[in-house]
This record gives sequence, structure tokens and C-alpha cells, in this order.
Amino acid sequence: MKSFAHSVGSIFQPIFHLFGWILAFCYGLVPNYAIAIVMLTVVIMGALTPFTIKSTKSMMSMQKLQPEIKKLQQKYKGPENRQLLNEEMMKLYKEEGVNPVGGCLPVLLQAPFLFILYSVIKGLANKVLIKGVLVPLPRYIPASSKMYKNLIHSGGQIKAFGMDLNLKPFSSHGSIAAAIPFFVFVAAAVALQYFQMAQMNNRNRKTGTAMPSQQLAMQRFLPIVFAYFYLIIPAAVVLYMIISTVIRIITQDLMFRAGVSNPHKGAQRALPAPDVKEDGPSQTPDEPKPSTTRPPTAKSNARPPAPRPQPQSRSRAKRKRKAR
Repeated sequence: MKSFAHSVGSIFQPIFHLFGWILAFCYGLVPNYAIAIVMLTVVIMGALTPFTIKSTKSMMSMQKLQPEIKKLQQKYKGPENRQLLNEEMMKLYKEEGVNPVGGCLPVLLQAPFLFILYSVIKGLANKVLIKGVLVPLPRYIPASSKMYKNLIHSGGQIKAFGMDLNLKPFSSHGSIAAAIPFFVFVAAAVALQYFQMAQMNNRNRKTGTAMPSQQLAMQRFLPIVFAYFYLIIPAAVVLYMIISTVIRIITQDLMFRAGVSNPHKGAQRALPAPDVKEDGPSQTPDEPKPSTTRPPTAKSNARPPAPRPQPQSRSRAKRKRKAR
């Protein structure tokens, strides 16, 4: 098991050094560990934003297909038709170009970055035993960087705004008051994830699109799983999750406002086309308006028979008056 972990770690070593270099560079610009982590998060999310946009579009496309999926589920009821149902659903996904797991892509992509950032933060607070004394020896960052020198000076503590970001909520903080900010970090990370889901669900209700039950269940379950990890990882990694979730919320909001993720946008644009084609020849301003005169047959059919006797009745009345 140790050899396997060592081999995996050796594969990720260049990535750890890359992220450590970026983090040290950010710290050199603003000598604050929390702000440096925020800047690193912005860089990571900038690289992940195209995947976030693609994932949001995939979720909206899946929701658009819900009526068709329900029809298939009604058609192939029962466990004996489960294989046929799966085949038909996969055929539908292929025809529409929809990836059923595309909506989970941002969550899945977070896992390796969490592992990388956790390893880098753990490396920053690395200590070695020299002559019976623990001496700080940061890893993955350049020894000539300002962050390296400050970590040596602080004894390996990653302090920002009164918090050692290398500690966890249940670490030894010395007092309950000192531990409260760490639990606030965990609560904020979970609340923001639920807010992001509520943002998506509210958008679906406005557009009249139903969400798949599997997706709803996953949305409710995943933040609880992440809450457990937030309690056992350093606060620096939880800070990364808070900032990354805020960026995803802003990205989704901009997509909604721009109409990029509106599943009915294509249908709304396609509706006016038939009217333009049908009415186009008679609605052009340069062409003369068609004559309103009716054909002779129309006149003969529209001629009322009753009004003609009225002039005769009036002339007879005048003759009677003259005779008198």
C-alpha cells in the first residue's frame, strides 16, 4: 500500500511543484496566505470555467429531454423492460448529443484539485525532526520565495486574519472561540453549495423545466459528503472551495442573464420563421397591395335582393298623394 501511495505521489510531484510555484508567486504579489489562496483559486477556476459552462448546458439539455424520457419510461415499464429502456434512453442521448453525467463534471473535476491543494498545503507546513527538534521545511515552493522564508520564520504556521489555515475544525485551537472561524468556514462552504443548487432549481422553475429525480438526489447528497471532508481537511482547502463555489455561482448567473443556458431559447427563435415565410410575399413594402375588388361572381352572390323594392314603394306612395 505504501509503495502504491509513493508511486502515485511521484506521478503528481510535478503538479504539486507547479501549484506551489503559482501559490508562492501570488504570495509574492500580496503577502497574505488567504489572499494568495484566493488568487490561486481564481487561476484554477479560470481554467475550469469552460467545463462549468459546458456542464450547465448539459444539465439544461437533460432537463429539456425529460418529457421524452418520461414517455420512454411509460412505454417500457417493469423490470423485464429495463434493458430496453436503457437502450432507448442511450439512443435518445446519442441523437440529441447529450451527456447524462455532464452535469456532474464540475464536481468530479473538483476532486483532483482538492487532492493537489491538500498536498501542497500539507507540504507548506512540513516539518522534519533534526536533533530531536521539529524544524519547518516547506515543500513544493521555491526556497528563494518570500513565502518560503516567512514560513521558516513563523515555524510552519500558515496564519492569515488570526487563523492558522493549516489547522482543521477539530484541531487543538486552545479555546472554543479560536475554533469557531473554522466551523464557520465549513458552514459557509456547504451553504454556498446548496445556494448554487437553489439557483439552478429556481431557474428551472421559471422556464418550466423539470429536473431529473437522480440529479435532485445527487444535489442533496453531495454537499453532505463534502461537509464531512471539510471537517477533516485544512481550512486553506475549505477556503478554496468557498471561493470556487462563489465563482461558479457568478458564472451561472451570467449565463442565465445572457440566455446561454435557456433550454427554450432555440424553440422561441424558431417560432416566427413560418409566419415570415407565409406572409412575406404580401407584406413587402415595395410590392403593390392586392386589389380589393371582388370578381363578378362575388358581386352577384353578394347582391341583396331586398333593398330594390324600396324605391318602388316610395314612388307608389307619391302617386297616391298626387291622386288625392
